[in-house]
Amino acid sequence: MLSEINIVLVEPEIPQNTGNISRTCAATGASLHLIEPLGFDTSDRQLKRAGLDYWQYLDIYYYKNLEEFYSANTPGSFFYFTTKAEKCYTDVNYDGRVYLLFGKETKGLPEDLLRKNRESCVRIPMVGDLRSLNLSNSAAIAVYEVLRQRSFQNLNLTGALFK
Repeated sequence: MLSEINIVLVEPEIPQNTGNISRTCAATGASLHLIEPLGFDTSDRQLKRAGLDYWQYLDIYYYKNLEEFYSANTPGSFFYFTTKAEKCYTDVNYDGRVYLLFGKETKGLPEDLLRKNRESCVRIPMVGDLRSLNLSNSAAIAVYEVLRQRSFQNLNLTGALFK
């Protein structure tokens, strides 16, 4: 079942990143959307290992291209994570069904997509002129900002020390 929070990976290349993101999705109740071409096979041992035993809890969707993704996922609010954005990811409200889009590890999201959606582009601040954060770290930062704005609804907020 499609979640209110959706992480979208456009042409991901590294199976371990996608595996880590799948684990984040399972732990937060977010859905994962993978847009081809993928740089790996989804039966890849490294992908499954990174997702560990969380794979069975994952709500995952596959698309041949961006057009197929958009036609299957409206309505909703789309946010494009990029180092090229002028706006910080904490400066927007993530209300309703949201889609957090991330590009491939080597190039990010396509420039034409960013130009068409300039007002919905957001960045995670970093020092200097570093290229970017790791994809799985960026996705985790993004989904937890959405959850924070929603008071971590449906998540366990407390734990207990071992006796």
